[in-house]
Amino acid sequence: MPGQITAVREALYTRPWLYPKQEAALFDPARFSCIEASTKSGKTVGAIVWLAEQAMTERAVTHPNYWWAAPIYPQADIAFRRMKAAFPQGMIEANLGKMTLSLPNGATIWFKSGENPDSLFGEDVWAVVIDEASRVKEESWHAIRTTLSATEGPARIIGNVRGRRNWAWRLCREAEKGAPGLAYHRITAYDAIQAGVLSAEEVEEARHLLPEAVFEELYMAQATETGANPFGGEHISACTGAMSADAPVMWGWDLAKSVDWTVGIALDARRRACRFMRFQRPWKETMDAIRQETGRVRAIVDSTGVGDPVVEALQRGGGMHVEGYHMTQSSKQQLMEGLAVAIQHRLILFPAGPIPQELEAFEYTYSQRGVSYSAPEGMHDDCVIALGLCNWGLNQGGGLGSPPSKRTNIF
Repeated sequence: MPGQITAVREALYTRPWLYPKQEAALFDPARFSCIEASTKSGKTVGAIVWLAEQAMTERAVTHPNYWWAAPIYPQADIAFRRMKAAFPQGMIEANLGKMTLSLPNGATIWFKSGENPDSLFGEDVWAVVIDEASRVKEESWHAIRTTLSATEGPARIIGNVRGRRNWAWRLCREAEKGAPGLAYHRITAYDAIQAGVLSAEEVEEARHLLPEAVFEELYMAQATETGANPFGGEHISACTGAMSADAPVMWGWDLAKSVDWTVGIALDARRRACRFMRFQRPWKETMDAIRQETGRVRAIVDSTGVGDPVVEALQRGGGMHVEGYHMTQSSKQQLMEGLAVAIQHRLILFPAGPIPQELEAFEYTYSQRGVSYSAPEGMHDDCVIALGLCNWGLNQGGGLGSPPSKRTNIF
């Protein structure tokens, strides 16, 4: 209307500091930038800056929807809280229930979960970050891609490497080949060290403590041949051989839970499997079998859940050297990483059959809480746990010293 005055708010914006590789990856001119990066290398911070800038442009007045998509809601919430804290107080409106940030220019940044692909269809989105892309369902990527079709909006596809059996790894390889509209960037832990984001000591400690496959993926952004398997197919094959006829010096027992198996594995003085038991029986018969097979040889038994009263009953029986091992995410991580070291250094031997089969199927996942180890859904890890317990018992001084620190083939 004639004489009407429209108030316009302006703000001076200065981009937060990003180191050169970080900025080049996130602000690549390509429509889709695929970024495989080390953990804690600054990929999330860079993506927050990129998406915020997309939403702060003048066009956002008529193009209001911007998304951050993560595999699950807790991961989306991390980015939501970090971006919320990054804006000056009073500049934005945050809806905690919907996980949205509303900007003064009319733009809204939505923080989404990829758990339900069907919930992602239908909207027109002007820019999107797909966080931890290797863990996002492929169907969710398909849905998100459709939201960018009408707008021809850009996307930043970021995350750690997690094997080769996922859409993000395949898309990165297409980008690496120079496919139209795609750019590829790789940021390693050593890039982050050079930029002052990570310390060299921290990375070297991780290299020392983590299995080789885990370190290569999480810190070097390099997929291993066996993907998310922490042991390595080549190493598992090298440790597969004939059963030893020597006497056992240590037993490891994983007790049946639900439809699982009770598994007992014994190692001899050279860390070669010399006894292997795998069965499903009532608890009384299970305890009788453990007593009979183990005798007076030291045994480490999984005491988690139903295992706790079983361990106590075995200890009360007298004459046995039984110790319980309570399984938490942290203690299981230590158990599996110790086993990975033994396998990768060729310090252990086991027969063909269920043991190497379970080892080959075993996987790790990485989250904010750390590294989590388990069998794929619908499969068993009883042999892996029993072998890990036996190896752990020997590492704690069960008649033998700790394994050598250098790679040694004992066969």
